[in-house]
Amino acid sequence: MSNVSVLIVDDAPFIRDLVKKALRSHFPGLQIEEAVNGRKAQQVLSRTGFDLILCDWEMPEMSGLELLQWFRAQPDQGSTPFVMVTSRGDKENVVEAIQAGVSDYIGKPFSNEQLIAKVKKALQRAGKLAQLQAPRPRASTGSAIGSVANLTGGRQTSSPVAPAPAPAPAPAAASPPRAAQPAPTPPAAEQAGGQRVRGQAQLRLAGEQFACVIKHLSLRDALVVVRRGERLPQVFESGVLDLEQDADRSVARINGYVHAVAALEAKVDCDWVKVTLKFVDQDPEKLDYLSRLIASGTAQAHYSPSA
Repeated sequence: MSNVSVLIVDDAPFIRDLVKKALRSHFPGLQIEEAVNGRKAQQVLSRTGFDLILCDWEMPEMSGLELLQWFRAQPDQGSTPFVMVTSRGDKENVVEAIQAGVSDYIGKPFSNEQLIAKVKKALQRAGKLAQLQAPRPRASTGSAIGSVANLTGGRQTSSPVAPAPAPAPAPAAASPPRAAQPAPTPPAAEQAGGQRVRGQAQLRLAGEQFACVIKHLSLRDALVVVRRGERLPQVFESGVLDLEQDADRSVARINGYVHAVAALEAKVDCDWVKVTLKFVDQDPEKLDYLSRLIASGTAQAHYSPSA
């Protein structure tokens, strides 16, 4: 077995577990450890060395950026690959991470291919990739590996899709990224049905983004309506819901996964799809933001999609 090791740092157990399984499916000899936040990772790194660190940015107690700054200040830790995995894509955040010594950057949500490519690149630079070269294991028939592929954007034919009245799921082949469509306006029948539209937001999946209408928002999940596109969102596919408050233009990027997909209306040619996104973030700051957003939602005209 290889002695190449990686530390995964993320406060969401669901994401940590799926990233671990994705790495093991491509690098069977890779030794993997995990930490639930930057503070725990700091303790692990104080006593153990790693060949690669995959770290989330937004975490309680100590953020990924703070961990990076501390790590680079340690003796002989200037060359260890440190890859930031985050939904933050603003230019100023990228520049800040580069100045702190980040090795690379993976934006959430990402595809399975993107994750593996970044890991290979980092290990190649560190001179460790050759130690992991081995025949790729046969695909498991269990549901866990399929869930990994879906979470990270893989297009596996066995991926589960929640039942929907639509004639058939969209083609599994990946399509090129498309610009977000204008925020959808659900059919009049739905608006008259009693459940009021709560607001607008942006749902980002791997290589794709949708303007969406929020039908329900809680600390655990969100029910949104999107226009049916070239493909349907897949169950267990990772996603990021961007929410912005009009008052101060602040943005929360809530990480989650697709829990359910269904047609908005019981007809074959329905153009609108209801998507339930289960949140996986455990960062108190994000939960507080959600609480404030939910509390103020009845007084707001809408939630604006972030830029």
